[in-house]
Amino acid sequence: MERWQGKVAMVTGASSGIGAACAKALVCAGFVVVGLARRQERITQLQQEIPTRFRSNLHAFKCDITQEDKVREAFKWTLDRLGSGVDVLVNNAGIIATTELSANQNTDEIRSTIETNLLGTIFCTREAFNSMRERNVEGHVVIINSVAGLQVPNLGPDLPSLNVYPATKFALRAMNEIYRQEFQRHRTRVRITTISPGIVDTDILPTSIRTVVKEMLPSLKSEDVADAVLWAIGTPPNVQVHNITIKPMGEKF
Repeated sequence: MERWQGKVAMVTGASSGIGAACAKALVCAGFVVVGLARRQERITQLQQEIPTRFRSNLHAFKCDITQEDKVREAFKWTLDRLGSGVDVLVNNAGIIATTELSANQNTDEIRSTIETNLLGTIFCTREAFNSMRERNVEGHVVIINSVAGLQVPNLGPDLPSLNVYPATKFALRAMNEIYRQEFQRHRTRVRITTISPGIVDTDILPTSIRTVVKEMLPSLKSEDVADAVLWAIGTPPNVQVHNITIKPMGEKF
């Protein structure tokens, strides 16, 4: 990780769960981290969970990544405030619509899921990659995916439908390969990796559903995913880690 010391990392959805764990891990690994979230105050609170000597290296920026102009503003703020473009991007922000895909009046939930999971990732990756390319630097883009992007899990009648969530995750897997090809086409030193975890104990689900899931199924911790992110970006520059799949012991999917 020595080559990343003092470099700038951006993490989307950094206010809780996997995003918060990634922000903390990256700061403690020597990065200057910009955390994007709609709940900016929660990233500020996160600073108190970081060793004192690293706290000044975590910055919070309020951003709804579904808004293209806000994403551009976040990258401009990072360049103006820190004097550097983004070297590592962790696309983590994501949501799940928990109504049935075939239910009536669920358009807003479906649209929000697609816009957050797909368009938000596209907007952020585009800004990060072009910054890396223009500066001709080594860079790494990480997409937090899901095992639901490898196989649609059948949760059974006692758990909610995953709605359009797996479809967005399958799309992210395809995008990962498209980005890999494009980054090579432009002869850059930018790598792309997806991390596909099984069920993770986060607040992405409503509390009532989350409680049921925890009782019925084993789960990972957010820190387990953050460890995978650190490993991927810590591999030698000539290594292309395409996808990492991690599951909790005992997962049946």
